[in-house]
Amino acid sequence: MKFRNVTKGLMLGAVSALMSTAAMAEDMKLRFAGVFPIDHQGTKMMEQVAADVAAADVGLTIEVFPANQLGSGEALFEDVARGNIDLAAAFIYADTDPRLEFLSMPFLVGGWDDMNNIMRNMDSEYNQILQEITDEYGVHVMAQNPEGFVGIVATQEPANWNNFDDKGMNIRVWSSPAVKAMVEALGYKATTMAWGDIFPAIQSGIVDGAICCTKTATYSIFAQSDVGTHFVEYNSISELTTFYASQRTLDKLNDEQRAALQAAMTKASDDFFQYNRDNDAAFGQKLIDKGYTILSLNDEEQAAMAAHIQENIWPMMAQSVGQDVIDRLLSSKN
Repeated sequence: MKFRNVTKGLMLGAVSALMSTAAMAEDMKLRFAGVFPIDHQGTKMMEQVAADVAAADVGLTIEVFPANQLGSGEALFEDVARGNIDLAAAFIYADTDPRLEFLSMPFLVGGWDDMNNIMRNMDSEYNQILQEITDEYGVHVMAQNPEGFVGIVATQEPANWNNFDDKGMNIRVWSSPAVKAMVEALGYKATTMAWGDIFPAIQSGIVDGAICCTKTATYSIFAQSDVGTHFVEYNSISELTTFYASQRTLDKLNDEQRAALQAAMTKASDDFFQYNRDNDAAFGQKLIDKGYTILSLNDEEQAAMAAHIQENIWPMMAQSVGQDVIDRLLSSKN
């Protein structure tokens, strides 16, 4: 009798251990890397994703690492592709593949509605092209977050800022030949520089400013630190943060976990877009209140600048991204 009880106890213990192991196998902790400052709305959206996934109770936990803690935006794509990092919220640079340069195509979108219909619509030609490319690297795009148009943050008013004449200023650009060519076509000198080098470069006078940020980010990152005095609105390129995941990680998740993660990413994308759309003008006023001057083109100047860049820069981009990609992007706008 005692032997039977012992045997029964051992069997129950073994079953319990197996059940516990199975549960542990389903419980996963994912690392979510971002580039936003800790108190930025983008980081709050990452934290919202983590909270929504936790609330879904599907055995999935997300740990958020903002402010380049796991690497700069330039490095994150390859780390996610290798599976070293599970999730990222960052711009996808073209360092890995020149075809990704199309993400920096100037004057492709003309306003918030275009950003929503072209950049946020995951079925758009824009995102179909992106997914086709990132598939080759084992990276899955989950949601897009256009934040508004980037402008030039400057330490003084550029000369001839509203035409194509020489500006007498050296401006930081990210690793994009198209953006560098555009900035030079506008009359600036351009220096390619990683995001993390901007602050010391501006403060030491290596560059006179940077094309990098929306009004919201300019206020949060630069004005709050008393860096810069002017914001030049060219409305040429939308600031874009992408939520993307390692396919290796997604393959380890069950259907319920993948669905919960996608739902949280989509909701955060919706909320972030609405926040930026609603607050763009308000942050412009905050910049002014902080002592910044905002320089804005009139409609005629804006149209002339767009036409000039489209005529001169778009053909050049075909060499790196492929004419077929350019044609697909433009056909989707018609």
